[in-house]
Amino acid sequence: MKYRQTTEIKVADKAYTAVSFEKISEKYDLDRLPFCIKILLENLIRHEDEDFVTSEDIELVAKWDTQDDSQHEVAFVPARVILQDFTGVPAIVDLAAMRDAVSRLGGQAETINPLNPVELVIDHSVMVDYFASEDAFKKNTDIEIERNQERYQFLKWGQSSFDNFKVVPPGRGIVHQVNLEYLARCAFTLEKDGKQWVYPDTLVGTDSHTTMINGLGVLGWGVGGIEAEAAMLGQPVTMVRPSVVGFKLDGKLNPGVTATDMVLTITEQLRAHGVVGKFVEFYGPGIKHLTTADRATIANMAPEYGATCGIFPVDSVALDYLRLTGRDESHIALVETYAKAAGLWHDDHSKDAVYHETLTLDLSEVVPSLAGPKRPQDRIALDEAAQAFTSWYQSQIDVKVLEEEAKFVAEGGDMAEVDEEQDSYVDFNGEKFNLDDGAIVIAAITSCTNTSNPSVLMGAGLVAKKAVELGLTRKPWVKTSLAPGSQVVTQYLENAGLMEPLEKLGFNLVGYGCTTCIGNSGPLPETISRAIRKAKLTVTSVLSGNRNFEGRIHPDVAANYLASPPLVVAYALAGNMRVDITREPLGTSKEGKPVYLRDLWPTEEEIQSLINSHVSADLFKEKYADVFKGNDIWNNLKVSKTSVYDWPDSTYIKQPPFFANMEQKPAALTQIEGARCLVKVGDSITTDHISPAGAIAPDSPAGEYLQEQGVTPKDFNSYGSRRGNHEVMMRGTFANVRLKNQLAPGTTGSATTHFPSGDQMSIFHAAMRYQDDKVPAIVIGGKEYGTGSSRDWAAKGPSLLGVKAVLAESYERIHRSNLIGMGILPLQFKPNESAQSLSLRGDEMFTIEGVTKGQKEVTVTVTNDAGENRTFKMDVRIDTANEFTYFEHGGILHYVIRDYLNK
Repeated sequence: MKYRQTTEIKVADKAYTAVSFEKISEKYDLDRLPFCIKILLENLIRHEDEDFVTSEDIELVAKWDTQDDSQHEVAFVPARVILQDFTGVPAIVDLAAMRDAVSRLGGQAETINPLNPVELVIDHSVMVDYFASEDAFKKNTDIEIERNQERYQFLKWGQSSFDNFKVVPPGRGIVHQVNLEYLARCAFTLEKDGKQWVYPDTLVGTDSHTTMINGLGVLGWGVGGIEAEAAMLGQPVTMVRPSVVGFKLDGKLNPGVTATDMVLTITEQLRAHGVVGKFVEFYGPGIKHLTTADRATIANMAPEYGATCGIFPVDSVALDYLRLTGRDESHIALVETYAKAAGLWHDDHSKDAVYHETLTLDLSEVVPSLAGPKRPQDRIALDEAAQAFTSWYQSQIDVKVLEEEAKFVAEGGDMAEVDEEQDSYVDFNGEKFNLDDGAIVIAAITSCTNTSNPSVLMGAGLVAKKAVELGLTRKPWVKTSLAPGSQVVTQYLENAGLMEPLEKLGFNLVGYGCTTCIGNSGPLPETISRAIRKAKLTVTSVLSGNRNFEGRIHPDVAANYLASPPLVVAYALAGNMRVDITREPLGTSKEGKPVYLRDLWPTEEEIQSLINSHVSADLFKEKYADVFKGNDIWNNLKVSKTSVYDWPDSTYIKQPPFFANMEQKPAALTQIEGARCLVKVGDSITTDHISPAGAIAPDSPAGEYLQEQGVTPKDFNSYGSRRGNHEVMMRGTFANVRLKNQLAPGTTGSATTHFPSGDQMSIFHAAMRYQDDKVPAIVIGGKEYGTGSSRDWAAKGPSLLGVKAVLAESYERIHRSNLIGMGILPLQFKPNESAQSLSLRGDEMFTIEGVTKGQKEVTVTVTNDAGENRTFKMDVRIDTANEFTYFEHGGILHYVIRDYLNK
């Protein structure tokens, strides 16, 4: 039975064609469907004529049987794709390489184009080299352009060469905030077959925080760059029909409690419940008290609570935001009319949907909070933060001291001769002090999560204003920065008179980009860094971001805390995590009196008055009027006019080898025979641990390679900025300074043991040795393997290192998909089994039987040094037929190329 019918929707004098739900609603009660599932249903019905959608798919979703746990796959075709530059550059590099491959195999290179609109925002490049000065923004921007000119030339070539591809130049804002404030349509329009269609705005993006747009009622989530490239090229995103967790919000936040406190509480609750791979939908009477900015703050953190998305419905609050951000009134009318006609509108009369599971939070019970020191779900009530840090610090010291003493003695040292004194004395910019454990050396107001929300930014400005009036200053060892997500932010802070006090406390504008939240915190002052290392101090950072994983923020900083922007300012004044800022003074006033947090904290009325006066539609219209126009440096970049990229000599952009030996037909799948374990790790290994990120060490394989190419360490830039060069990225894979490879006990970072020789070496060099010997490699992991950002290089890197399979206890959704997209087999240990329970040491040889379509488990044979074999079963985590198609082709892009050639 076919369900595809259309209806006409009129708005003013325009007529639009839309999917009709009339036929399907004759059989099923669509009022039971969650908002996000209605969007998915519309998507399926609209594409029913395509070969990847069946009437069974449509009926399965429309029936909405929450007791049905069958793993039925459905296809999702996003309306558009959004990229940021770190993950976007390799995506465009791959498209350019695909043009080469198509041309080599006899096709027309120009046929490789995005079929859906693609927008890339350059936001991940700027680093905080300069701070706390009037010219910090200009200096950081100039350095950014200088460092990244080759990347920018390539992106500009892509903009001129590919259809349906736009680039927002550097210095405009963070991708998710620009998406929320400008790019999002809510109702998407497209002219096709002589008709003007309207349907829900949907998307996938190459950053896991793509979910931020869910706060505006737009369904979308982060995917790996590989999957995004396929979506650009017209391939559907396939997934098992999602489970939906309903999260009911009651009540409203108390005065003094911020949206950040709320989202940290929600993150903790959902992570504890377990929502990995599920959709989360927020509903209940409490949502009407949340602005779209508040909702977007919650939606942004979906990767942190583990969900695929965290969505709110379209309602009057969403329309208010569209109006506030300067969208055309005619489009706002279309959004409202279409949402009501399609049953996607929410108001007080809307029925609650039926969910697989439900949770509830009374917003009045939320208290001021932080999260840390290593994970965003580890919420700590603000009044317990100082004691929590002290307890954590003591546990780390005990372990660290024992490890160092044991190593010292093992190397022949005498503990009796150890000098107990450590030098933490600092003379910095004329100020002299001793740096202590717990010192806050980075305080950063940054990240799309919070800088999209005027309430917390106005709050931060007011805290700064009151602190300056009382004569407080930041502690001299704190590196402060302000890196908002759009130019609108600095303008309304300026208009409200709050930029000046922020600057007096050192929170000068350093750039429009992610900065500290993605590890682009820049160097600490040398005297500070030297003291930390010399005295072996445990220092901290506080940032208004969404990620605080180990090794992410700065290599010298062991403990990192997420907090609201006002608290970031407060902690910059306090200067140490051991200070209980709810009870102890933050400093001393000009009159010599102690100043407490309560003396600085603004009222809700103060914040709202400033928002009402200074955040307006005209401001958004002004700042986004020329969003695609760059500065003079960008506009004067010289780029090639060729349709096939000419791959000039560059250490930033290099033709990848993924398609070098590709044939028109895929090779038959065979078993993985005699593989060696390259890396063996425990639980919660993130894509930050796997994928190259942050600074490039001079003595690392990547650093050595760059120096061989004539690049000096001062010009290394970051791994993220060099994602377009596979030579750098494969050398930086598994090189995170916090990675603990169990095959190289007592080490961190890129270290492993090569088998059977027993030689210790870098992971890269061991991988190359295995490849020279034609020995396949595997990785063994624990629970939640691949948690975190949607980093395609966490799959591309292992692929280039020769990894053929990953054996883990469980996977984060995006990373599992990316492994398949690169032709790597994800296997999962049976319930209650693990590498430990199976006594896998990692020095054995592994043979994995060949996989066929629909196969759910495989036999793994382990051979020890004595030649003795044993076997066990593992689950094959290729979850859909489409995924298997990609896997048998050796990767999703290989399949797309062959599909193009066969048309």
